[in-house]
Amino acid sequence: MTRTLLLGGTSEASRLAEALAARGADAVFSYAGRVATPAPQPLPTRIGGFGGVEGLVDYIRREGITRIVDATHPFAASISRNAIAAAALTHTPLIGLERAPWMPEPADLWLSMPDLAAAAAYLPQASQRVFLAIGRQHLDAFAVAPQHSYLLRLVDPPEGPLPLATAEAVIARGPFTLEGDRDLLIRHRIDWIVTKNSGGEGARAKLMAARELRLPVLMVQRPELPPRKVLGSVGEVLDWLDHSAPCTPAP
Repeated sequence: MTRTLLLGGTSEASRLAEALAARGADAVFSYAGRVATPAPQPLPTRIGGFGGVEGLVDYIRREGITRIVDATHPFAASISRNAIAAAALTHTPLIGLERAPWMPEPADLWLSMPDLAAAAAYLPQASQRVFLAIGRQHLDAFAVAPQHSYLLRLVDPPEGPLPLATAEAVIARGPFTLEGDRDLLIRHRIDWIVTKNSGGEGARAKLMAARELRLPVLMVQRPELPPRKVLGSVGEVLDWLDHSAPCTPAP
C-alpha cells in the first residue's frame, strides 16, 4: 500500500492533485495556509504547518505516508528544507516538482539579485514608483527604503498596517494577462519592478509588459536547497510515483 503526501500551493500541484484523484490514489494535499481562501482540491486536504522537521516526521509516521511530492512555491524554502530532512529521517522517498525559472530575453532589462534585501538596497536613492511583485510575507525588507512609493499585488487584503510608509495594494489572483499588466504599470507610472524568479506562466505577463515598456526588473534568485531529486512536469512525477519503491512506514 502507498500513501502520498503532496505539499502544494502551485498550479502544478493542483494539476497533479487532479491526476491523482482521477486515478483514485491514496493521497493528501497539504497547504501551508498563507492564503485565506486557497483553491479547493480534489484530494483530502490539510491546511497549516507541521511544526518543523519533528512535527513533519510525526505526521509521516502517524498517517502512514510512503512518498512525498514537494510541489510548493520555489521560494517556500522552509517547508522544502523540512521535507528533505523529514524524508531522510523516515526513509521516505521524496521528489520535487519544480517549474523552470524565467530566463531573460535580449530586450529585457533584468538585474539579478541574491535576495530581497539586496534588491531593496539596489533601488535608487531618489524617490521611485516600485511594483513589488513579491507577495506579502517579506514586505518589511523594503522598509529600509521609505522614500519610494510601492505598488503591491496581493491575493488577500492586508489584515493590518503595511510595513511600508507609502504603499497601495491591488487585490488580484492570477493568472494575469499582458494587456492587464501593461495597463497596471502605465496607470501607476511604475519606474521599477521587483519580483522573485518563480517561473511558470501565471505571473509572466508583468515581465512581458516590462520588456515592452523598457522598465528595469530586479529579479530575485531562488534560495538554495539541500540536494534532492527534481522533476519538471506532472507527467514525470506520475511516472516516478508509479516506479518509485515506497517505504515501509516507521513505527
